[in-house]
Amino acid sequence: MSGPGKALARLCGQLLSVGFDGTEAPEDLLLRIAASHVGGVMLFRPNIAGPAQVAALVARLRGAAPAAAPLLVSVDQEGGLVQRLRAPLTEWPDMLSVGAAGDPSLTERVGRALGDELGALGIGWDFAPVLDVHTNPQNPVIGNRAFGVDAQEVATHALAFWRGLRAAGLVGCGKHFPGHGDTRADSHHELPVVDHDLERLRRVELVPFLAAARAGMEAIMTAHVLYPALDGERPATLSRRILTDLLRDELGFRGVVVSDDLGMKAVADRYPIDELAVAAVMAGADHLLVREPAARQIAAHEALVRAAEARSDVRARVTESAARVAALKAAARVGMPAPAEALPALLGRAEHRALAASFARRSPTAAVARSPVAD
Repeated sequence: MSGPGKALARLCGQLLSVGFDGTEAPEDLLLRIAASHVGGVMLFRPNIAGPAQVAALVARLRGAAPAAAPLLVSVDQEGGLVQRLRAPLTEWPDMLSVGAAGDPSLTERVGRALGDELGALGIGWDFAPVLDVHTNPQNPVIGNRAFGVDAQEVATHALAFWRGLRAAGLVGCGKHFPGHGDTRADSHHELPVVDHDLERLRRVELVPFLAAARAGMEAIMTAHVLYPALDGERPATLSRRILTDLLRDELGFRGVVVSDDLGMKAVADRYPIDELAVAAVMAGADHLLVREPAARQIAAHEALVRAAEARSDVRARVTESAARVAALKAAARVGMPAPAEALPALLGRAEHRALAASFARRSPTAAVARSPVAD
């Protein structure tokens, strides 16, 4: 590959966060990180055996990246059912319980304490807070992951949680735009549809996202959901009307637009990965999540490179998105993982456990408990 071709491949790589199986980093992944063909790595339960192992893993992943393109390690650590890292780290209640306490200062303390523990492991990006409004008790995937049933209360507590993360040096990611709170299907399995008209969406679903955009949240994650009032043909992740016209131009969001995992069946069963990757970027996504397998990640990267080489409009979007991702990485102030011998004093601290225990718990629904989102 020529010099300009290598540069374009590196730019395209910054648009991807990937996952892998097992508790050690695969050698081929380390090589892709070193070549800047991967911009971030996501951790899931299969990657986690214990704090010292996670710290060593994160150090190896981040150490493989060139100085010019540092690696950002991310995780879904919301609290409740969705927290990949558990004891001996503090185990946090669901955010519906946190929001129900009615004290944003407590919510901010939760975000700060949770962020401090992630930061001790060198993890700089938390895919939280949830900005969805819990308006449908039968929702199979959001439920008590949301901060509440009122849009303004959700905005207040989600932003408080995010401020806590920022104080700990992490960057956050609001999700799932433009609102997954009133779906009757789980996008891990099928394509949900939200049939609300535009007036309802502006009054409820969009309120927390507008607040996040105005506050300067660093990233917002898309929903693999169809919203006929906004775009009758494509789910939000692939819709320019939703990601560019609405989120960027109308709501004024200036951070990184992140796709939800492109392996989820709502989109993966309908589009091949090469089409998905290019379509999402051209719709307005800046960063794509591809959990696994490696062949699919490589196919997504190669599709972006081919499209950027062939089309000036794709090249412009890749350049724009890579600059946003670089700014996101610069905003993450988390250092390398603490030494293994220091971790016991930093994780699961008594004051953190006391804070977590202070919230009256709300039981998760059985439907949410069965969702792959807990994996």
